[in-house]
Amino acid sequence: MPEDERGFVIKDRRAFAEEGEDSKVSDDQKQAAPEPDSETSKAQAAQEETAAAEYGEAEAPLPEVNFPTFVISLNASALVHLGAIEDPASGKKVKNLPMAKQTIDILSMLEEKSRGNLTNEEENILKNILYDLRILYVKATG
Repeated sequence: MPEDERGFVIKDRRAFAEEGEDSKVSDDQKQAAPEPDSETSKAQAAQEETAAAEYGEAEAPLPEVNFPTFVISLNASALVHLGAIEDPASGKKVKNLPMAKQTIDILSMLEEKSRGNLTNEEENILKNILYDLRILYVKATG
């Protein structure tokens, strides 16, 4: 086949390491990738710090995950849906009674399924939270 009819040629420019050797980057590749200046690095660091603060990474560590903290978390969710406390995302009190009922039903299911497997303290927390939430739900629907 004549050389002008070859079509295209593929050249692999990636740097590979030989056995036991470090990979080496060609001079062309080093020139193509500009080194970040200190201003760019500082701006990126500031953005990453802001993002970390927004998502709570820079805050105090989260509490231990155990049964009481899980139940208290569901309680807080139900209270938000009942409009008893502000939604942390919007800062407003909004009622969503179907979601409140579902959360109360989840807590009730947990009480039923965990019967006999909880400490007295865990059992009392769950029982008292369910009682309070049911009273609030009845008041909200009545």
